Amino acid sequence: MSLFDLARGALFRLDAESAHAATVQMMRRMPRLSASLMRAQADLPRTCMGLQFRNPVGVAAGLDKNGECINALAAMGFGFVEVGTVTPLPQAGNPRPRMFRLTEHEAVINRLGFNNKGVEYLCRQVEQARRDCVLGINIGKNATTPNERASDDYLHCLQRVYPLADYITINISSPNTKNLRDLQQGDALAGLLEALVTKRDLLAVEHACRVPLAVKLAPDMSAEQIDASAAIIAQTGLDAVIATNTTLARDKVEGHRYAEQAGGLSGKPLCALSQRCFEQLRAALPSHIPMIGVGGIHDRESARQRFAAGAALVQVYTGFVYHGPDLIESATQGADDAARASRA
Repeated sequence: MSLFDLARGALFRLDAESAHAATVQMMRRMPRLSASLMRAQADLPRTCMGLQFRNPVGVAAGLDKNGECINALAAMGFGFVEVGTVTPLPQAGNPRPRMFRLTEHEAVINRLGFNNKGVEYLCRQVEQARRDCVLGINIGKNATTPNERASDDYLHCLQRVYPLADYITINISSPNTKNLRDLQQGDALAGLLEALVTKRDLLAVEHACRVPLAVKLAPDMSAEQIDASAAIIAQTGLDAVIATNTTLARDKVEGHRYAEQAGGLSGKPLCALSQRCFEQLRAALPSHIPMIGVGGIHDRESARQRFAAGAALVQVYTGFVYHGPDLIESATQGADDAARASRA
C-alpha cells in the first residue's frame, strides 16, 4: 500500500469538505513533505498559449482556491497549476453541507459557490510562492453582483492578478452561482469577453507582457449553444478554451444517496459527457485556438481520448482525489499515446 493510499484512507473517514480542508492545510504548511509523499515523474514538454509546460497535465481550479498550495502542487509533478476561482471580495459560499463524495462512482458533487478569501489574499499568496511551474489564475464574480455588472468583477480581478499570472481563466460555467451560466451565451458572452480582451490588451502594453486569456465552459450546453458560443469566442481574440466544468446531470449516478443533492457533479461519471462537449467545441472552434480538456479524466485511456480529440493540455481534480499522483503519470502517458497514434 502506497503512502497516498494510507493518506486517502484517513482522509476519506472525514466528510468531503473537511478532508479537502485538511489536505490544503497539510500542503500549505508542509509543502516539501506533501510532495515527498506524493511525487510523480512525468516529463513530456508541451507548448500552449505561447507558454512552455514541462508536461501537459495540470491541476484544475477549485483544489487550491486561495493560492495557498502552489509550491506543494508544483513539486508533486504537475505541469501547471490553476488556482481560484477567486472573486473581488471574500465570500463564504453556499451553506454547508455542500460537498459530497460518491466513492463507488469516483465522483464528487459540490455546491461550494466560489468560497474564497478574495483576490487580495490570493495575490499575496502568489507573490510568496516559488512559481516553478506555469501558473493559471481562475477569476469569477461575487454572488451578490448581478450579471448586468459582472464585467466589473471580472475586470477588477483581471487587473489585479495580471502581473502574477502566466494565464488567466474566465469562469462563467460554475453551476453554483445563481445565473452565472447565462454569461456563456449571446450578447452577455460577447460583451464580457470583448471587455476583458480589450482590458487585457491595455494591460499588455502597461506591463510589457501579454498574458493569455482562456474561458471555461460547461458541459450542459446543447449543440446549438455550443456552436453559438464558439462563434462568439472565435471573434474575440481569446487564447484558449477550457472544457468542461461540472455537470448538473445525474443519469450516471442515479440511485445514489447523494444523487439528488444540488450542485455540480465531477469525476468519472462526467467523463463521457465532457468528452462529447469537448469534441463538439473542438469542431466548432478555429484550429488556432487551443483547448484544455478537463472533466472526468481518471486514467490513461480517458486522458488519451481527450488528447486524441485535440486537447493541447488536460487538467485533473476529482480524479486526483481518488488516484493521487499516479494520475499525473498515467495522463501524461495518455498524451504520449495520442501523439504516437497521430504520427503512425
